[in-house]
Amino acid sequence: MPDVVKRIRQDDRKIEARWPSAVAVIAAGWLNMGLPAAYSAGPHWLLLVLVLILLPPAILTHRYGRHDLNRICGYLLSGVITAFLAWSVIMLVLRLPGHQEPPAVLLRSAGALWITNVLVFACWYWRLDAGGPHARDVSEKHVNGAFLFPQMTRPDEENPGWSPEFLDYLFLAFNTSTAFSPTDTAILSRWAKILVMTQSIISLTVLALLAARAVNIL
Repeated sequence: MPDVVKRIRQDDRKIEARWPSAVAVIAAGWLNMGLPAAYSAGPHWLLLVLVLILLPPAILTHRYGRHDLNRICGYLLSGVITAFLAWSVIMLVLRLPGHQEPPAVLLRSAGALWITNVLVFACWYWRLDAGGPHARDVSEKHVNGAFLFPQMTRPDEENPGWSPEFLDYLFLAFNTSTAFSPTDTAILSRWAKILVMTQSIISLTVLALLAARAVNIL
């Protein structure tokens, strides 16, 4: 009987929807279009075009069950967005002392980079935790992740087959950029700690530079 119940739970388990992650990477490309040319690596439309080129293969490989290729496409897509984000943050740091941008442009650019930072690291957490979304889909219950979500500490009867989805990682990334800590979620693995520290540093850099510029304006 326990084996039957276990099999029923596996069969009834919902496969996580991938569209939230697709929306996140498209939003990151769209936000890059609002940056000044000096902050963007190439034309302002380049990142969005690259996202729209790389996203269909990721969708198709998932749809046709080629999860090995899907993982590669996902890493490539997240890596490209991360590279653009890193370039923009570096240019923001280098150009800020020269007061070359009007305050309104600087505020808009800092806001776009801050939001992009949240989206980029939400994608990385989602892609890397417990082997990625496909590995979590085929697992009976999420127990070996790099993050300890509150739901994982509750009895099995309350959350049978629970597994984090993209929104959970987006919430984690938002808290990390806002409070510089993951608040309700514990970090268990070293690679996750490195990513959280990196995200916090980027968020702190953007906010600190923006505050410094605001003080100088006042």
